[in-house]
Amino acid sequence: MTLDGDKSGSVPDRSQHNTGIPPKPLTRRPFRRTRRLFRGPRPESVPALVGTACTLVGLLDIAAGVFPRFRHSRMHTVAEVLPGALGPLSAALSISVGVLLLLLAHGLKRRKRRAWQAAVVLLPAGAVAQFGYRHSLVGALLSLVLLALLLRHRGEFAALPDPRSRWKALANFFLMGAGSIGLGLIIVSVHPHRTVGNPGLAERLEHVLYGLFGMDGPIDYNGIVSGTVGDSLGALGLLTALTTGYLAFRPEHPAARLTEDDERRLRALLARHGGRDSLGHFALRRDKGVVFSPSGKAAVCYRVVSGVMLASGDPIGDVEAWPGAIERFMDEAKAHSWTPAVMGCSETGGEVWTRETGLDALELGDEAVVDVPDFSLHGRAMRNVRQMVKRIERAGYETRVRRVRDLSDGELARIRRAADDWRGTDTERGFSMALGRIGDPADGDSVIATAHKPGEDATGPYGDLKAVLHFVPWGTDGMSLDLMRRDRSADPGMNELLIVASLHASPALGVERVSLNFAMFRSALARGERLGAGPVLRGWRGLLVFLSRWFQIESLYRFNAKFQPRWEPRYVVFRSTGELPRIGFAAMQAEGFVTLSLPRPLRRLARDRHPRPCAHDTASPPDPEVRTAY
Repeated sequence: MTLDGDKSGSVPDRSQHNTGIPPKPLTRRPFRRTRRLFRGPRPESVPALVGTACTLVGLLDIAAGVFPRFRHSRMHTVAEVLPGALGPLSAALSISVGVLLLLLAHGLKRRKRRAWQAAVVLLPAGAVAQFGYRHSLVGALLSLVLLALLLRHRGEFAALPDPRSRWKALANFFLMGAGSIGLGLIIVSVHPHRTVGNPGLAERLEHVLYGLFGMDGPIDYNGIVSGTVGDSLGALGLLTALTTGYLAFRPEHPAARLTEDDERRLRALLARHGGRDSLGHFALRRDKGVVFSPSGKAAVCYRVVSGVMLASGDPIGDVEAWPGAIERFMDEAKAHSWTPAVMGCSETGGEVWTRETGLDALELGDEAVVDVPDFSLHGRAMRNVRQMVKRIERAGYETRVRRVRDLSDGELARIRRAADDWRGTDTERGFSMALGRIGDPADGDSVIATAHKPGEDATGPYGDLKAVLHFVPWGTDGMSLDLMRRDRSADPGMNELLIVASLHASPALGVERVSLNFAMFRSALARGERLGAGPVLRGWRGLLVFLSRWFQIESLYRFNAKFQPRWEPRYVVFRSTGELPRIGFAAMQAEGFVTLSLPRPLRRLARDRHPRPCAHDTASPPDPEVRTAY
């Protein structure tokens, strides 16, 4: 038989011919689905499933304890068959369990071992409560099924605890206290027909504060509502006290810090391979951790922020040893269930990261690099910079460009003080492109450019100093911009003046290339303003221009473009697109644009107890001159 007549090219149905082979039974697929149902969910999906279940149950328990009618509504029919839902028990116990389940859910989703241990203890208690108080066999069985699921897949919950300190106990006290007050106001306010009189907001708030400490407040209730409200508020206060006490007295695991031995090994790697990446010297920030390759010939520096393990720039050391350091980095992230990410790596670094880990990469922006032999103020393209520099020089300003080791201790102290006082924000910024210190004896090869105005009153704390630029080494023949600071009373153009002075002084310092600021989404801004740009590209550029009101995007790109640099693309490496918002938020926290911390007096107390080296902004600080010079 031939298939010439089958124009579709498909294989004919052999069951219609006498082939001697019986057709496959049609009931095989339902049996396969049944076996899959009894086999349960895939092991890798269990943490997310259990965490989601805990979140739902916690919300239902809180609602059942806060709102009286909720316990008698149709939703309570759902609540009574969910594991851990304690409907008819006291409202206080229901609220407490609900809050604990909500706190537990995130740890379960992140595969934390401590969260698994707590869930294994709570679920049997929930099953006993379901069967003993509600006589709900279904709810008790579901609790035990979920417990069996956790026990069967206990290997999925092996993540180690995050770095922590006892200052988190103080943060927990304020956050849990604020949440307890808010939830207490709701509890007090949902019984309007059971109160004596019509209490105002101040009386309700006073009643909540008294109740959190287990005392009676000024509001009187009719019937059993008084005991319900009092027990609920007391349970919230006790819960706040217990969680704060646990955080205060548990063993402390401080965040990773660069030790003296780590710094010594990194400096040895930079001495041999530091010319490969302009961000290499920033790996010496002392608030970063580091993992080395098995051979010790490469390393990856990182910081953990909100559960994201952020590396910056390329790995340090020999390229052939990069895979070993990257593997150690990924193993560390997996051991703690951290989200791995890399900010600002080069194209070569991005290729190695994606090849070795299976991660994805996205272009983040471009780094401006000026080749010193090709730089000149002549020509029409440099007209604006040339005119600005000449105007500043005519105003009487002078510049000095020197290595750190060539400055006296008194002058270094004055520069540090000025740079710290001239910082544009209260928050210390910088992570991927900031060293976090200036004038350290170990950084003697760094370059400091200063602007002075002789003739003015030099009796102040900074003398005639008006602006400071700090560069870190980039191998043996380059330097990378670290920070730009200026006196707000100085004339505009200080940064342009000092950059030009640094470029002119570079040959005498043996510098052939200078890395300036990083311009985020530079290519989108450049292509979006060209003739013929499409509506999507123009819309993207319009959004970036709008965001430039709060972040230095367009202004920093145009500032860098003044010096006619070559643009080197930088990339962000990530695991999945869904993690990009979390990684972006963590990066903004690391760079200091978003601050989640204690109130200012407590932060000051923490700094006094744990002093750190003077930290400074990134290579693109929030300088008003940069924003208004265009």
